[in-house]
Amino acid sequence: MYNFIELCSGAGGLSLGLIKAGLNPILLNDNNKDACNTLKLNHKNINIICDDMNNLDLDKYKNKLDLLAGGVPCQSFSYAGKKKGIDDKRGELIISFLNIVVKLKPKMFLIENVKGLLTHNNKKTLENILNTCNINTIYNINYKVLNAYNYKVPQKRERLFIIGILSEYNINFKFPKEIEEKINLKDILYNVPESLCANYNQKKIILFKKIPQGGNWKNLSIQEQKEYLGKSFDSGGGKTGILKRLSMNEPCLTLLCSSSQKQTERCHPLYERPLSIRESARIQTFPDNYIFSGCLTSQYKQIGNAVPINLAYYLGEQIKDTLNTINNV
Repeated sequence: MYNFIELCSGAGGLSLGLIKAGLNPILLNDNNKDACNTLKLNHKNINIICDDMNNLDLDKYKNKLDLLAGGVPCQSFSYAGKKKGIDDKRGELIISFLNIVVKLKPKMFLIENVKGLLTHNNKKTLENILNTCNINTIYNINYKVLNAYNYKVPQKRERLFIIGILSEYNINFKFPKEIEEKINLKDILYNVPESLCANYNQKKIILFKKIPQGGNWKNLSIQEQKEYLGKSFDSGGGKTGILKRLSMNEPCLTLLCSSSQKQTERCHPLYERPLSIRESARIQTFPDNYIFSGCLTSQYKQIGNAVPINLAYYLGEQIKDTLNTINNV
């Protein structure tokens, strides 16, 4: 069985998918208390350390690890953020992660991030990151933006995956082929267990009653549009996420950390409310018995930040096949 460590594990979406693929977690780490409690509630027999990854003593794993994985915090490179990149403290975490890779020399490493990292600063940011750590002289590196919808996840969610294999094996990683079967909200939004759920105010509820599945603010009268959008009405752009109602016949838009941001609504297809915790978890393909710790806001954030389990599973299958190849070299 192949062993892995995951840093910046969050709620455990990536690790759960890797476990499902047959990989063995020997340590999971995050510095968020609620995320760590979530990991402890769902992974009883795994070593879980709640601390900054730079404080971890991992020397005993040097040259003994099959995979080092990390969903390194990604807001610095997000299209929705200020795009400060590695000038932002959160951006520096990628450098810290790669320094740990260089120190431990696992057979493989995996980084998950927003697709904005790939194009940030005219594609120079990623190149600079890899050059700074000299990681590209030690590992054969492949990266690709994957859409979770192509891997049995009912959600349009694009993420960048960077995978390195020790160059001594002379192997390049082959990303998983897209799955032909597609899953939409009608396939998973039924018999969902009751759970906590955020609410809209009465004004927003009245507006959503006028918006059909798949619609948004453009389905309102001009007067209502102007009143709700205010100055942004004349600002240009599609603004398609405002007052957005999801459709049962389509995948969910990318789940976010907040359930009711004005610019990025995700209203339930049938009801005038946000998606509940358990509905959001299903969209991320978490099992119904997976427990999330913390207040409502924290639970939404953990789910919104997670790697969808099914996507992680298909990546895990390819990683396992690659490790099998390495062992045969």
